[in-house]
Amino acid sequence: MESSDIMQAGDHATGVFVSRYLHTLDTKKRLTIPSDWRELAGVPKRLFVLPGVNDKCLCVYPAREITQRMARLRNLSIADEKGRQLARTLASRSDLVPWDSQGRIRVKDDLLDFAGIGSQAMLVGTFDGFEIWDPDHWQQMEGKVSQDGLGEAARYVGF
Repeated sequence: MESSDIMQAGDHATGVFVSRYLHTLDTKKRLTIPSDWRELAGVPKRLFVLPGVNDKCLCVYPAREITQRMARLRNLSIADEKGRQLARTLASRSDLVPWDSQGRIRVKDDLLDFAGIGSQAMLVGTFDGFEIWDPDHWQQMEGKVSQDGLGEAARYVGF
């Protein structure tokens, strides 16, 4: 079995979103999600779309990932001001979007505007979900990443 076969088998078993795709939004501003990513998202056939916290992009997660993240928020004290503000802000700005029979989603205009996404979008895997970027913003961000910075980040998270 080649390493690509192992990764592919592991992707479907664990729901790992990898690679990147440049897609064009259609005239109704629908975005096609790659078929292998739709398989990874599973059932229900809906995705959670959140505004990026640190970057001008959109963060997209399947239901199982949001469920795990929500468990952390549910354990917050009602008096945890920062945590409640995060939950309130993300929930009010996020969207739950289904995909149609052709694998297209329609992201709300205010989320597209937040990320500066026009007629094209770069979909970038993040292992547990994916991000949607304006292609120019993605290229600028990717240009800022250095090999030393990646090494430091890998040490920081213990990877």
